[in-house]
Amino acid sequence: MAHLAGKSGYVDTGIAVTGINSWTLDYTSDTLETTDFADAGVKTYIIGCSGWSGSFGGYKDGAPQTLAGAAVTLKLYESATAYWSSAASGAFITGVHSSVSQDGVVSVSYDFQGTGTLSHTEA
Repeated sequence: MAHLAGKSGYVDTGIAVTGINSWTLDYTSDTLETTDFADAGVKTYIIGCSGWSGSFGGYKDGAPQTLAGAAVTLKLYESATAYWSSAASGAFITGVHSSVSQDGVVSVSYDFQGTGTLSHTEA
């Protein structure tokens, strides 16, 4: 499989958010302990529910969107043809963070919590 350059990535929230230059996605599953006496002291598990969350951010370019509390349809692009996508209104923006330093560029980041399914497309 070919490696992908990060420069091809981007974020689509369905709402104009500019200046974004990075994103992270955490897609996890719960493990539920099922150990009983018959397991002779060795823990056993089954998979429970899965969920996803993450963040995206970049340089402030105009007024930051006041997305906190918004339900968005989220697409996180790895390249022009490979991306993760939520169902319609399947991600909640849970936080907006601005960062300023005297010797740096003003930046803004957004946290999200997914609800429902997350799919990956690679064409």
